[in-house]
Amino acid sequence: MSRLLQRLSLHRPELRGWIFYDWANSAFWATVIQIFPVYYLTVASAGVPGPTAQSRYAWATTLSMAVVAVLSPVLGAIADYAGVKKKMLAAFLILGVPSTAAMYLAGRGEWLFASIVFVLANIGVAGTIVFYDSLLPHVARPEEIDRVSSAGFAMGYLGSGLLMAVNLAWIQWPERFGIADQASAMRLGFLSAAAWWALFSIPLFLRVSEPPRRLDAGEPARTNPVKEGFVRLAATLRELRRYRQAALMLLAFLIYNDGVGTIIRMAAPYGTELGLPAGALIGSLLLVQFVGIPCAYGFGWIASRIGPKRAIFLALGVYVGITFVAYSMNTMAEFVVLAILVGMVMGGTQALSRSLFASLVPPHKSAEFFGFFGTFEKFAGIFGPALFATLTQATGSSRLAILAVIVFFLVGGTLLAFVDVEAGRRTAREAEAEARPA
Repeated sequence: MSRLLQRLSLHRPELRGWIFYDWANSAFWATVIQIFPVYYLTVASAGVPGPTAQSRYAWATTLSMAVVAVLSPVLGAIADYAGVKKKMLAAFLILGVPSTAAMYLAGRGEWLFASIVFVLANIGVAGTIVFYDSLLPHVARPEEIDRVSSAGFAMGYLGSGLLMAVNLAWIQWPERFGIADQASAMRLGFLSAAAWWALFSIPLFLRVSEPPRRLDAGEPARTNPVKEGFVRLAATLRELRRYRQAALMLLAFLIYNDGVGTIIRMAAPYGTELGLPAGALIGSLLLVQFVGIPCAYGFGWIASRIGPKRAIFLALGVYVGITFVAYSMNTMAEFVVLAILVGMVMGGTQALSRSLFASLVPPHKSAEFFGFFGTFEKFAGIFGPALFATLTQATGSSRLAILAVIVFFLVGGTLLAFVDVEAGRRTAREAEAEARPA
């Protein structure tokens, strides 16, 4: 049993606690991000023209991502200095869970209320990810960081897949569960996602310790953490030349993850626009979750053989093919093929980007740097949906919008090629050695 747990990166309590938060928050990414667009377009936006409703959903996504992008770096610097990574995570959790539950209250035609609670819930879940990711280099050893990050995504797929299967059963056969109709079943799904997210967050708070504070040379041990957070953030910005490999990785990630995020978030609305049935769409998106479980672990194994950078290149090549499949898609069978391809590479791309970046930054500044990572990730969630919304409005169709996503993979992959991983890791080790205990 211990050997199996080690293969699954679950052999230490702090690893299990950390990985379980992927299991917890993935309920939001599966149930809300995949089911809510269908509900928003067909129920909350009843009577609104399709392109207009699609555009509103895209702009709601853009707004929520922009808020987190602006807040993440300074909150990360404050969390590092004050030693409150877990408290920051809890604060965003307290915002996100009730907002997700409030989606249940959005009725027919109430697109404005639905947009507001979606924005708040999105801010909540995205904010928790910044501080969750910042704990990775503290719970995982350098030689296991790729596998642990991949294990988190794999367990997230398993947890969200199980919940999504229940939600799908409610939606497909509401009368068997005593539910009035499909719309009511979707609303119950939002409640279940909120409960799941809250319940399975508990192991992280019980098993993962707050990392010890470490200070840069010259930093005062006791001062106003908000003030010092801004001071530390300004100092890091001045020192970005020292962390040039991490900065280049961020730029590459900003661009290629824009394409990844756009495909994830806009898949369900795109299929809805093409007239594919809602139940079948959600079923295909459920397939993504279960395909992602072995493939996420698989990418962790591949990274251990060829390195995370080359493994990311492999995934980006698959994404280029995915854009062409999506552009020419007309049938449900083609959407299923698309879902399988996305499931194969989605977790691997994100898990290895997370672990590669974590290895390029000093652990005592992990929340601050993952604040930047979160900012770039959220800006990646801005440009893609905004481009998607603009092209959809201009052409009256999403086909050209989905094809345009290929540019993000090509440009991001090109920038990633210039990242010197070993030089970046050496710089991070040197900076950590220079820091002193608080």
